[in-house]
Amino acid sequence: MIVVMKVGTPEAEINRLGSELKELGLTPEKIVGAHKVVIGLVGDTATFNIELIQEMSPWIENVLRVEKPFKRVSLEYRHGQYSEVVVPTPNGDVTFGPNHPVVVVAGPCSVENEEMIVETALRVKAAGAKFLRGGAYKPRTSPYAFQGHGESALELLAAAREASGLGIITEVMDTADVEKIAEVADVLQIGARNMQNFALLKKVGAQNKPVLLKRGMAATIDDWLMAAEYILAEGNSQVILCERGIRTFDSKYTRNVLDLSVIPVLRSLTHLPMMIDPSHGTGKSEFVLSLAKGAIAIGTDSLMIEVHPNPKKALSDGPQSLTPDAFDQVMQELAEVEKLTGRGQKELATV
Repeated sequence: MIVVMKVGTPEAEINRLGSELKELGLTPEKIVGAHKVVIGLVGDTATFNIELIQEMSPWIENVLRVEKPFKRVSLEYRHGQYSEVVVPTPNGDVTFGPNHPVVVVAGPCSVENEEMIVETALRVKAAGAKFLRGGAYKPRTSPYAFQGHGESALELLAAAREASGLGIITEVMDTADVEKIAEVADVLQIGARNMQNFALLKKVGAQNKPVLLKRGMAATIDDWLMAAEYILAEGNSQVILCERGIRTFDSKYTRNVLDLSVIPVLRSLTHLPMMIDPSHGTGKSEFVLSLAKGAIAIGTDSLMIEVHPNPKKALSDGPQSLTPDAFDQVMQELAEVEKLTGRGQKELATV
C-alpha cells in the first residue's frame, strides 16, 4: 500500500502520519520524489480500509494498494519513479539508472594472478569500463573445475582497484564470507545459482553495499523479483538486476538464451536498475557485440562483459571472453549505439 502526499506537505505532518501508521503495526517508508512524497506501507495491509487511512490527514492525496506480490521492488511502490544505485569508486561516483549513461562492467570470470587481473583492469578502464568484475569464489557445475583462489584473490582485486581506480564487483557464495568480501568489493554479486539462497539474500540485505542480483537459470521473472524483495525487506534498497541467460529446450548453439525482453518487462514492473550479461547469455565471444548492441538499443542500464588477456588459457569461461583489443573495438561500437538512443537525456518518471 502507498500513501501519496500532496505537493508541499510539511515535514512535520509526514513525520506525524508516519508515527500514527507505526502504531497501527505498519512499517512506513518515505520515498521523496521530484515534487511529492510517497509513504510506502509494509505489513499486513490487506485488511486495512483505504478510506480510514485517507482520513488520517488532510494532506493525503491518495491511498493505493500495491497489487504485486513483490512490494518494495514494485514500480507501484515508488508511484512510478525509477530508483538509482549510486556507487562510490576511487574514480568518483557511478550511477546505475535509466537516466544515466550505460555503465560497463568488464573483466575475467576468475581472478587468476596479480599480473593478469591488474593488466585487465588497466585495459578495460582505458576502454571506458567503470567496474572490474572478477571471481574470487567461483560456483562451478563440476566439483573438479577451478573454484577460484578464494580469500587470496580478494587481495588481488584490491591491488587491481588501487592500480586502476575501478570499482570492484565480485561474487559472494556463502553467508560467512559476506563481511570480508564487502571490505574489498564495491558491489556484491549474487550469482545465478544462489538467486534463491534466502539466507544469503537476507545477509546481503542487512549490509550496506549495493547488490547485483543475477537471474537464476530457470527462474521466472516473478521468482527473480521476489528474490530481490528479500534483499529490500532487510533494509538494503541498492539492488541491480542482472539478466545472464536462461536455460531452454535449445542449448545447441549458445550457452543460454539471453532474454532481452526482460528490459521492457522489468521497466514496467520494477523501479530497480538493470544489467545485461551477453557473455554468459551466449557463451561465445563472437556473439557478445550483437547482443550488447541490442541491449543498449532496448534500454539496459548497464552491461557485464567478460575480458581476459588470453582467453584460450583462461581457467574458466574462456570461450565467452573477449581479448582486450576486441573489447576496445566493442566499446567504440557500443558508444555509437548509445549515442543514437539519446541516453542520459531522457527524464526519469517523477512522482
